[in-house]
Amino acid sequence: MAGTLPPMQTVSTGLVVAVVGFFSSFPIVLQGLNAMGASSSQAASGLMVAAVTMGLAAIVLSFWYRQPISVAWSTPGAALLAVSAAPIGGFSGAVGAFLFAGALTVLAGLWRPLGKLAAAIPTTLAQAMLGGVLLPLCIVPFQAAAEIPWQALPVILTWFIAGRFNRLLAVPAAVAAAALVVIFSADAPSLVPGNLLAAPEWTVPSFSMASMIGIGVPLFVVTMATQNIPGIAVMRSFGYTPASGRLFSAVGSASILSAPFGAPATCLAAITAAMCSNEDSHPDPDQRHWSAIMAGVFYCLFGVFAVAITGFAAHADPLLMGTLTGVALIGVMANAAFAALEVPAEREAAILTLAITASGITVFGLGAAVWGLLAGGIAYLVTNRLR
Repeated sequence: MAGTLPPMQTVSTGLVVAVVGFFSSFPIVLQGLNAMGASSSQAASGLMVAAVTMGLAAIVLSFWYRQPISVAWSTPGAALLAVSAAPIGGFSGAVGAFLFAGALTVLAGLWRPLGKLAAAIPTTLAQAMLGGVLLPLCIVPFQAAAEIPWQALPVILTWFIAGRFNRLLAVPAAVAAAALVVIFSADAPSLVPGNLLAAPEWTVPSFSMASMIGIGVPLFVVTMATQNIPGIAVMRSFGYTPASGRLFSAVGSASILSAPFGAPATCLAAITAAMCSNEDSHPDPDQRHWSAIMAGVFYCLFGVFAVAITGFAAHADPLLMGTLTGVALIGVMANAAFAALEVPAEREAAILTLAITASGITVFGLGAAVWGLLAGGIAYLVTNRLR
């Protein structure tokens, strides 16, 4: 019987993983969904289904393979959506792009050449594209500090001070500070949610070449390059042997199933994968899969109450939510900038990619991320050819 129950150490690890994974990034997911034109009910549905989907995927995959397979929503993908223009078809068009990105992920797992193509994108360019996506978002906290200092500064200071003690809990601490700001700023009766629970909302997808190439392809690329491929590498670094193709297809299938309910992308986790895979999770490597399973259980619980979380967040000033999003991404931005500029011979191509992506331009219906990666890729190839 003892072998069928999760050790208590893995239960506590799973709770910490879920708290870090959910509360460090749910403002980014909401910001991305809102930027795509989601209504409040569609955003709540998207957050709920995204959390439940990654929870169920972690439970099933970890139990099936007996490995700590940590699953997440694509935080870099959500950040990409937050700085992208809404498609012509509105949120319906965005859902079509989510489905397309999920289908590409499934195909990358089943058809080796596509998986190799995604992996062949130079790390410097992939990270530069991510850095360009994140830069406008990371500026917002300081704009907010000038415009709404009494709301933004407590969040920024809490994030900074908490990060000196524990970086993983810095953003959850900032979320708590933002919640207190909202409580003291809004009328108390209005903060009580009308509904704690709600059913998922189906959105009929629409498809266009512009949304599939302008949103779907960058969402696929940034999720593969910064989440799925690093997630596999993290597991291997701890001695596990994940079946990468099968896992890519599994999370891609989960993305397809959840997309019509508003969830952008489900993927393998990298940071929380390390938390589930190391010896702090459990001394016995054969028991560590329980940490990922328990994290999945807690993700599902958090997801069930996403409507209440979304309703509460609606009372926050948009700049306050932007502050939360920005401080949550500063560490990711720093890592992306370092990785983008690490190779001297590739810096010019990387800077081109970052600058064009950060510009936010839209040309011929294609967003800045596409043009940034294209221009950087051409510069990379020309430079290598001449060298």
